[in-house]
This record gives sequence, C-alpha cells and structure tokens, in this order.
Amino acid sequence: MASLFELDIAKLRGVGEKRAKLFQKLGAPTVGDLLRLYPRDYVDWTAPLPIAGAPLDGPVVVRGEIVSGPSEVRARGGMLLCRASAWDGETEVQLTFFNNRFISQMLRPGEAYLFRGRLTRSGERWAMASPAFVAQAKAPGLEPVYPATQGLSSRQIAAAVQAALKLLPENMRDSLPQDLREKHALCHLGYALERIHRPRDQEELAVARRRLVFEEFLILQLGLMQIKSGRREENLHRASGQYPEDFARLLPFQLTGAQQRAIAQGVKDMAGASPMNRLVQGDVGSGKTAVAAALCWVAVHSGWQAALMAPTEILAAQHYQSLSALLEPAGVRCALLTGSLTPKEHRAVQQAIAAGEVDLAIGTHALISQKVSFRDLGLVITDEQHRFGVNQRAALAQKGASPHLLVMSATPIPRTLALMAYGDLDISVLDELPPGRQPVETYLIGPDKRDRAFQYVRRRLDEGRQGYLICPLITEGETGMMSLDQYEALVRKAFPGVPLEVLHGKMKPAQKDRAMENFAQGGARLLVATTVVEVGVDVPNAAVMVIENAERYGLSQLHQLRGRIGRGGHKSACILINSSPETLERLRLFKSTTDGFAIADADLKLRGPGDFFGQRQHGLPPLKIAGMWMDMELLREAQKCARRVFYSGALEDGEYRALRAETRRLFEKTGGARVAL
Repeated sequence: MASLFELDIAKLRGVGEKRAKLFQKLGAPTVGDLLRLYPRDYVDWTAPLPIAGAPLDGPVVVRGEIVSGPSEVRARGGMLLCRASAWDGETEVQLTFFNNRFISQMLRPGEAYLFRGRLTRSGERWAMASPAFVAQAKAPGLEPVYPATQGLSSRQIAAAVQAALKLLPENMRDSLPQDLREKHALCHLGYALERIHRPRDQEELAVARRRLVFEEFLILQLGLMQIKSGRREENLHRASGQYPEDFARLLPFQLTGAQQRAIAQGVKDMAGASPMNRLVQGDVGSGKTAVAAALCWVAVHSGWQAALMAPTEILAAQHYQSLSALLEPAGVRCALLTGSLTPKEHRAVQQAIAAGEVDLAIGTHALISQKVSFRDLGLVITDEQHRFGVNQRAALAQKGASPHLLVMSATPIPRTLALMAYGDLDISVLDELPPGRQPVETYLIGPDKRDRAFQYVRRRLDEGRQGYLICPLITEGETGMMSLDQYEALVRKAFPGVPLEVLHGKMKPAQKDRAMENFAQGGARLLVATTVVEVGVDVPNAAVMVIENAERYGLSQLHQLRGRIGRGGHKSACILINSSPETLERLRLFKSTTDGFAIADADLKLRGPGDFFGQRQHGLPPLKIAGMWMDMELLREAQKCARRVFYSGALEDGEYRALRAETRRLFEKTGGARVAL
C-alpha cells in the first residue's frame, strides 16, 4: 500500500500526463490518493420502482420493457428526437432522447431495461426525458458517482479507480491492527476500498463506509492528541493561581458568570503542571476580549510578555485600542505590530518587544515574522482561531519557551465539531451576554421590497444612526445577482448626499483601514461591504443592516454579520433580502432566533462540517468520507479508541506502525502542524 501512495497518477493505465493534472485538482496526485477519492453518491439500480408509484420530485429508477419504438423524428431547428415507450406490467412511460442517433440501436423492442431520470405526469400520461439506462440483465448494482471537474467526468474517474484497484495486492497491509478491527467490528482495509468503490448492495457499502469513517476519525484524533501532548511539557511560566480581583476592579462593568468562569479556568491552567492550551468560544458580543485581557494582566503581573494575534489589521487595531485603554493605566505597556507600519516603525516596535519594553504585543501575521523575538513570551492569544492554520498558531508559540496558549473564536461551534476542529485544546464556553446588548430584530423580505428596506434605513440615518449594506462580491452576469460596483451605484442613487464607504476583500490593507476607520469615526454614515466586515471594528452607533442575496450565506456567517449591529444602546434591525424560494425555510429559522449555538447546530445539519467555516483556513485535514452530523456515534467511538490507544502507549508497538505513518502523512500533507510520531 505504501508504494501506491508514491506512485504518480500519470503512470496509471489510461491516465497520462494531461489527465493527471485534472486528477491533481481533485486532490489525487498519486494512485493511493485516487483510492481515497471516495464516491460522493451512488446510483442504486438494485431496487427499481413501479412507474405509477415513483415520486416526481427527483431522479428515480424504474423498470420497463420496450413496447414501441424507438422511432426517430426531426423537430424544428433540425433537432433529432428519438421516442420509445416502456411498460412495467401496469403503467406505460414515454421515453424521449435528444440528438442521439444511436438510441435506435441500443434499445431493442421486447427487452427489459432500467431507466433513471426525472418522471413527469400529465393526466394519465407518464414521461421521462433523456434517461440513463442499462439492460436489466446487466444492471450494475450500486454505481459510484465521483466529484467530477471540468474535463474529467465521473465515469472517467471510475475507470481510473478500477485500474487502481487492480494494483492492490491480494494480502495488502492494513493500517489498523487486527485486534483493533475485531474490537470495533471493522472490515479489512482491502475489502473496504474494494466495496466503497464498487459495492454490490447497500449492506456491503455500509460495512466499507463504517470502516473508512472510523479510520478517518481515529487518525485525526490521534494527530490532535499528539499535538496536544507535545505541549504537555513542564510549565515554565507558573502563575499564582489566584483569581485576578485587582483586574476585575479595573473594569467599568460587571463580568458575567461565564466570563468569571472562563478566567478562573485559564488562571488555573496557568498555575498547573503543564502550559495552558485553551479555547474560549462564545457568541457575538459575549465578552471574549475581557477574558483575554484578564489573562494578559495575569501574565504581565507574573513578569512575562503576552502576544495577541488577530486575522486582520482592522481587528488587530480594535484589540489594541480597547486593551491599551484598559490595561495601560494599570502599567501594562502595549504595542501594535501590523504589515502597514513603515519599516522604521516596524523596527522600533520589534526592538522594544525584544528588549522587554513591551508587555503586550498585538498584531496580525506580522507577529510570526522571523524578525520578531520576545524577551520572555509567557502567553500567546490568537483571535478568530478558525482563520489561522494549526501551524500558524504553533509558529507564534515557538517565539517563547512553552508559553501558555489561549485561542478565541466568535463563531459558535457545536460541541462535537469543536472537539474535532480543536481536539488539541481544552474548551471554555461563554454562554451569557453582558448586560446592555440590544436584541436585534430580523426581517425577511424579497427583492421587490428593497425600496421599503432602504426607506427604513433612511429613517434610522435621520435619527443619527449608521448602517451596513452587505452584498456578495459577485462578478457581473450571474443570474439575479449584482456585482459590488452595481450595488454601490444603486445605493448612491437611493441615498443621494449620504457619505458612504465601500469595503471588500480585494482592497489593500491600508485602504480597508481607512474605509473602516472613517465609518467607525462617523465620517461615513453607510458602509457598503462584502463579508469582510463579518469580523470587524465595534461601531456602537451602527443600528441597521441590509443583507442582499441572503441565500448565498451560511446561517453562522449571517449570524456573524448580524452581530455587527446592536452593540450600542439603540434599537437595531437586520433585513435579509432573499432571492431563492428554496432557502426560505432555513432563513426563517435564522430569523426566529439570536442564539448562535442553536444557529450553528442548524448550520451543521444543513451544510455539514466541510462548509461550516466557509473557506477552509483552520489548517486541519479535510474529512474525505466522514460526516460530522450523520456519523456522530462513530465519532464518539473513534475518540474513545484514540484515547485508549494513545494513552496506553500502544501506538509505540510495532503492529501500530502503519497507523502512526498514516497519522503523520495526513497532517504533513495538509500543511498543518507536524505530528512527531
């Protein structure tokens, strides 16, 4: 099996150099990777339905004997139509094929076939246009459907997979030891690969899938445990373990119970035998920054430096403004380090950090530059952790001698997904909102009511408030969509004379900062933006938001956007403009609640974990076959197995050598943290 992982896909029979590039796009540069390119679906030819009993709302498989045709006719424009009728013993269906002159040779009167397509009905007449079909006597059972790409069809992928399967040795090595397979009722890897790609029935498919899902979860958990254990060295920065009452007295507000609990958990970690390694996650506005500030205060008063890394310059500047205002009066020296500083400013901040003249360094990826060094870095904080790779988090930690780690996420993450995405961390949840947060009213309308929505925005502007107008950054020509330029022109026409700023992800950092700062300072009354404001500066005066094409966003992303308003003492409203009837149900669910964790659960059910974070940036290997929601029980079983194998030391045994290699390969391949196994 090891050799297959190294065998170039171009050398596989029937592929070649040109097609190999297409396979590389699908994440299969080697034959071994191709075998792990699992079907995304299956066409089930094993259970055809009676024509009269088949549903009309999707593709179905029906059986029928050709009773008339095939006959060819020429339609207007020269199109060739081929028609035939099939009978299943009770009902007749008319079959129509377009521009296929071979149909008359492929369908034979009196013979039985299976047809797959979408049925339509008009009175007592049943019809199916351009169905796929096979002779009943040669039905393939379950036919795999692969994730095709332009120039590479599912059938071409299937042919390559079949060629790869022939290369599997009869007695191939299994990455899971026999005792582990027996304990968890798992089939051999060879059988699993054969039957995931060519199952003869649903039972074979279920057996193969169970094995591969379990293995995927197990390897991911073992890798995360290895990363976590790598930090279980001696704690070189021991705090006193006392709750920071002096810090609490600095605050102009009362901490919530959830904030106090998270701070206490963090301080206890910092006083323990090993460095802290904790995730603080909470809903929009739940007060994560206050928790970070408390632990920074503890670090600095213990004699160490702290660093906070944010994904954008806008967010880094916001943290700098709020934390320096809070902590500098208490003697904590803060500095901001971002890419937009001049070389001279960069050098000055770097020198101050290295000399220990900065207690808390706040910045972007600039903090992990090789030129940045700390005198004694004792605490590392990363904000919006899912926007950083695991290796980026580790790079900042390597600036110190085993510093404490705190990561923060404003994206509410279902507990199960948090265990997967952050399995190397302990977790604190902020499930209370600080007093003073205003509830946001949410409205759902169609594009025909946009003018009324703009009238509402105008009334709020007249009251002195500000607003966000959110538009997907879409190129012109997409049906029913406006580009940002078109939307900006529409907004300027609707709000003549109202000062506004435009913000999108393709702008240079300095341009983004200028636009956001002008809006935050009140110079601009409206901000026309893409989701780049999903994580942005706190603007308490912003009390209204309109989100165009709301159907384009996941529920969690909509929740992050909605969280930009309602941060002051003003009545706030979020207006969703929906252009798709198919998304009404999920948008109504979003409208009905402001509970970020309930929304996150719904988002996970609807879209699955692959899309949960939007664009993959958190550095973890993608799941190829496992489904977080549908495989919950198997996930728990694999997690228990991973803990037993890892903490018993069994992973060091020779029979677990292949499993160690698979774990190391998975993490190194995705550019994540190196797993030392």
